[in-house]
Amino acid sequence: MIPETMRAAVITRFGGPDVLEIQEVPTPRPGVGEVLVRVRASALNRADLLQRAGNYPAPPGAAASIPGLEFAGEVVARGMGVTRWRDEARVFGIIGGGAHAEYVVAREEELAPVPSSLDWIQAGAVPEAFITAHDALVTQARLAAGERVLIHAVGSGVGLAAAQLIRALGAVPFGTARSADKIDRAREHGLEAGVAVVGDHQVIVDACSVWSDGRGVGVILDLVGGDYVATDVTVAAPGCRIMLIGTVAGRSATLPLGAVLGKRLRLIGSVMRGRSSREKADATAAFAADVVPMLERGVVSPVIDGVFPLEQIRAAHERLASNETFGKVALAIAPD
Repeated sequence: MIPETMRAAVITRFGGPDVLEIQEVPTPRPGVGEVLVRVRASALNRADLLQRAGNYPAPPGAAASIPGLEFAGEVVARGMGVTRWRDEARVFGIIGGGAHAEYVVAREEELAPVPSSLDWIQAGAVPEAFITAHDALVTQARLAAGERVLIHAVGSGVGLAAAQLIRALGAVPFGTARSADKIDRAREHGLEAGVAVVGDHQVIVDACSVWSDGRGVGVILDLVGGDYVATDVTVAAPGCRIMLIGTVAGRSATLPLGAVLGKRLRLIGSVMRGRSSREKADATAAFAADVVPMLERGVVSPVIDGVFPLEQIRAAHERLASNETFGKVALAIAPD
């Protein structure tokens, strides 16, 4: 029986982690083409911190005061017209918000099956990182075997997912991070080589020249933004696809347009949260076809920095905001 209310992490006002409270709120009900999922686990993303601070409002139709973009759990109710999922099916996916709660509603085509090899905590840390990385690298950048790929913030959840996918697809991942320790740890997850960046970006330029034998890298996954983008242009090979996904280092950049034109570069901005339902469904289907089998076989796997119960949501936000994380900050909601 579905309860009338559920526990959820609620943004009571805009501000720091202290504005988050665990409250009893109405349990959502599935509409046409939707399923109700009992959330077992989730994870945090930068968007959650921005939403809490009032800098990244939820898209229309998503929960405005409950953060959370990804989840894993069991189908417990189905709306009219649902044909893909049975009750108790293990599923995971991404939504516009509301996943840091005991129940969430999602469209049936925006869900994928959880591999039997993953427990709930692992599954909850998969969707945002792996769907984002796969969509950027494969669907949009058209990554080819043998290409050299540069990942900024390789120690992040998306960065580590990307490194594993790049290696699994026969390409070669290189990366940057805030510390040498993160680079060393990322090597355990497929990274070929990397550099710690503290200030001067010349270290990136020099490293990429060595890694690419002076030819430049073919694909760049930029999870940082700001002045990293100009460096991307410098280290890019002719025809490079620069995927812009994050703005931790800033939301604006000055670019050498002559180099962009001369190298015939493609700068592609990509966010998942604000896409249409059709686009999200397509990204999820591609992930289910390509990545879920890899997860099942253990070819790729989520990297978890730490696990917090829902009641410690403030501490989870503080951990992610520290920039000391390696991998995903996971949230245990009802993992048993």
